[in-house]
Amino acid sequence: MPENANTDSHEHRSSANVVDPAQSDKKYWLDDPGNVKKIYRSLWILCALLVAADLFYEKHIEFPVEGFLGFFGFYGFVSCVLLVLAAKQLRKIVGRDEDYYDR
Repeated sequence: MPENANTDSHEHRSSANVVDPAQSDKKYWLDDPGNVKKIYRSLWILCALLVAADLFYEKHIEFPVEGFLGFFGFYGFVSCVLLVLAAKQLRKIVGRDEDYYDR
């Protein structure tokens, strides 16, 4: 069978095309601290607008605490943090060693 460029094995390929990411001069849009600041500020503004929107609709509350401004956002954030902390503790109970499947 004649050997052509499509059937080369990996032994014949040159590694001259490989570019080390640390030596690359290519800049991405998040490499600019100004762009990161814009995103960070935009998220803060979006959060403030969503909390402010809480003032403009009628809430059908079951408990008095639900009437506080931004309650559901705060409740969701605290719940998420507690889930992550619980998952870290659960990992200690049900976690397996790295070589569990190699045995």
